[in-house]
Amino acid sequence: MIFNKDTAQKTAELLLQINAIKLNPKNPFTWASGWKSPIYCDNRIILSFPAIRNYIRDEFSKNIEKQFGKPDVIAGVATGAIGIGILVAESLGLPFVYVRPEPKKHGRQNQVEGFLQKGQNVVVVEDLISTGNSSLQAVTALREAGANIKGMAAIFTYGFDVATENFKKANLDLYTLSNYDALLEQAVTQRYIQKEEQETLSEWRVNPSIWGV
Repeated sequence: MIFNKDTAQKTAELLLQINAIKLNPKNPFTWASGWKSPIYCDNRIILSFPAIRNYIRDEFSKNIEKQFGKPDVIAGVATGAIGIGILVAESLGLPFVYVRPEPKKHGRQNQVEGFLQKGQNVVVVEDLISTGNSSLQAVTALREAGANIKGMAAIFTYGFDVATENFKKANLDLYTLSNYDALLEQAVTQRYIQKEEQETLSEWRVNPSIWGV
């Protein structure tokens, strides 16, 4: 996983500021997977705050070129990364496509929507990395469509070991604007949580599937 410490801390600060990330160790959230979690992340909220979405767009644009070179196409993972992906593509002056979780059941039965030619270099934009499974399914669909995937750029990652392993198996570099360690550091500094709550939040990441059960 690739990141810049200053960017990671600034991004975490902004996500906490607009409640895109909520921390509640005492009253955990339940994810769709059934996991109990002291954290909930909804980065789509970023789109409603012009100054912050512009910051995210600019950091993505700058670092995508730095980490992967300028691609031919930006691809967003549906649905969470479509909005920010379009902003990044516009900033870089590049075409944009997006990837559905699965092919449409009707019409042309597309999974990749937009104009994509075989052999084009693509950077995939994602809003959030948990296990990495859904993100890497999008990469598989793009590769099957003939794309050459240069890497993935995401707003935030929980930093689970399983995600690290999944990206390694997929032979894919991941750049993130922020991550869980930077988030906890900022949450304590900004007094969103108490120092003792940081330990609970740290424990959760070690084995999230059984935490709180």
